[in-house]
Amino acid sequence: MFIILIVLTLIGAIVLALILFLNNDKSAKAEVPTIDEILEQSVDIPEITTNLLDGRFVVIQFKVQTDSKKTKEELEKRSFQVKNIIIQEVSEMTAKEFQGRAGKEDLEKLLKLRINELMSEGTVEKVYITSFILQ
Repeated sequence: MFIILIVLTLIGAIVLALILFLNNDKSAKAEVPTIDEILEQSVDIPEITTNLLDGRFVVIQFKVQTDSKKTKEELEKRSFQVKNIIIQEVSEMTAKEFQGRAGKEDLEKLLKLRINELMSEGTVEKVYITSFILQ
C-alpha cells in the first residue's frame, strides 16, 4: 500500500512538472514580438558617412529596435545624440575591425549599450546594420 502511494505521488509530480513546463514554453513563445510589432517599435537611423581611424571611410545605416512605442518616440527625439554616438564609435574603428560578421556584431552590441545609457524611457532591444559600404 505504501509503495502504491509513493508511485502515485511521483506520477502526480511528473504530470504537474510537465504541465508547468508546457505552460512556460507557451508563454515564452507569446512574448516574442511579431514582425509588425518590431517595425512599429523601430527607428531608422539615416545613412551616416564618417572617416575611420585608418584614413578610410564608411557609409553605414542602422535600424534600432526598441521595447515599446514610447521608447521609439524618445529615441526619435534623441536621434541627434544617437548619430553622435555612432560617429564617435565608428570613427575610432579601423577597416580591419569591420571584416567578417564578428566586427559588425560587436559594433551593434556596443551601439545598443551606448544608446541604452541615454534612454530614460525603456530600452533598445537590438541594433541592426541595414546598409554598409566601406571604402
